[in-house]
Formats: sequence, C-alpha cells, structure tokens
Amino acid sequence: MAAITKSPWIIHYDGSSCNGCDIEVLACLTPMYDVERFGIINTGNPKHADILLITGAVNAQNIPVVRQIYDQMPSPKIVVAIGVCAANGGVFKECYNIAGGVDRVIPVDVYVHGCAARPESIIDGVVKGLGVLAEKQAALASGETDPDVSGAYLFDPVSYAEKGDIENGDAEGAKDRSEAEEEAAK
Repeated sequence: MAAITKSPWIIHYDGSSCNGCDIEVLACLTPMYDVERFGIINTGNPKHADILLITGAVNAQNIPVVRQIYDQMPSPKIVVAIGVCAANGGVFKECYNIAGGVDRVIPVDVYVHGCAARPESIIDGVVKGLGVLAEKQAALASGETDPDVSGAYLFDPVSYAEKGDIENGDAEGAKDRSEAEEEAAK
C-alpha cells in the first residue's frame, strides 16, 4: 500500500436494508473498533471519497443514486458491499421491488458477508479494499487504461423500470425477457 499518498476516505450509502449493517458500519467509527487508526476518514462527499461502503440491496428508486455516487467518485475507486443484502438481495431478494445485489448495478471489489456484518469483518473488508486500491493506483501510474469500469454498468434500470417489472414483482421475468431480446437481436 505504499502507493497510497493520502488517508483513504470512505462514503457510506444504505440501499434497501433493515439497517443492521448500517449500525455495524457506525460501530466501526467508535473508539472500540476505531477504523480511523488505519487513516480512514468518513466523508459525506463522493468527490472526496476513495471507497464506497454500500449496505442493502438495490431497487428501481436507488439505482440512479448508487450510480451517481459511484460516477462522482474520482478514479481509482473501490466498492465494498457489506452484508448479504448488498451481495445478493438477502432476505429481501424475493420482494417485488428488489433488483438484487449491488453488483447488478456497479462493479464491486470486496464483499463483506454477514447478516449483520460484524465490525471486525467490515474493517477487514476495508483493509482488503485498500490493497485493491493500491493495485488500481499502480495500474493507473503505469499508464494502463482506467481500472474502474465507470459507465459500464451490468444492469440497465431504465429498461427494467420502463417495463414496470419491479412494480409488478417480476424481476426474474425482466431478466429473462432482456436476455431473450438480446438473443433475438443477434
């Protein structure tokens, strides 16, 4: 991690969750766990953040917000998905309004599993993210193309929302239809 020249700043966003992981993220900032001992600073501005901590699943209403936060962060950047909801939708994945885990919308670098994820696991995930951040910074310094996949999203919420499938509770049907449409276009 020698390439990191400043303290990494994190920004936290809660998608659709029960807030259990959010409480654990806040516990990381308390004197008991003290994530700041690693030089990590919590910020509210994505333009200053290096690491995005995201908890909860994504839905049609927060997909544009998640993308906007991700796009506003300077490169290189790291995304840490905290909890089973951020990984795949968790206990809410069968709900009519849940599109799935965060990786359906933006690229995820580190997954921290648990329901709710323990503060120790979250800190471990952030420290692993710092290693990935150092690799991305080295790749950028060596002249490689941007290691972040800004703009290349894995999930198109516009077509998903236009079909009304989230509101109608047919998330899998929307995915199957979009795959069938792609096959027909070939």
